[in-house]
Amino acid sequence: MEDSEIVGLYWARDQRAVHETAEKYGRPLKRLSANILDDERDAEECVNDTYLAAWGSMPEHRPERLGAYLAKLTRRMSLTRLRARLAQKRGGGEAEAAIDELAEVLPSPDNTAAAVETAELGRALDRFLDGLPARERSVFLRRYFGFESLAGIARDAGASEGAVKQSLRRTRAKLRAFLEKEDWL
Repeated sequence: MEDSEIVGLYWARDQRAVHETAEKYGRPLKRLSANILDDERDAEECVNDTYLAAWGSMPEHRPERLGAYLAKLTRRMSLTRLRARLAQKRGGGEAEAAIDELAEVLPSPDNTAAAVETAELGRALDRFLDGLPARERSVFLRRYFGFESLAGIARDAGASEGAVKQSLRRTRAKLRAFLEKEDWL
């Protein structure tokens, strides 16, 4: 089923919308959540929460790219669950490692307190990503949006983990220079 048809089902408040969403996007959403949480059961719950959030938000929003909209919801819910888990105990994993890597480059929330500034930072990051070569952008997004492991990215790219680490290091340096030029740092 096409995304526009699924969104139409949400707008019509037709319960088939959730089934069609799960059929089309369930597996990639669960993989995204599992990459963040490193727990299959928690990932499944976050994906189910995504369907509920989509059901509740769809009358207000009519996303053009349903997959991206759902990924954003899943990512947000998974990170919220991860923060709650980390508040109880400090753990390891791909999400924590990726967040720590980016923390060296991105401005702290204290420096971008206003929501308008946060949106502007998002647009700046979009411009930065648009300027990257496709392969470099893919590796960067897989690591820092999808929280995929270095080993998985390297395997799919036909490269060594060291090469992926080096590519990410260079891209973070480019991001730092870009953000400095844009007066974010």
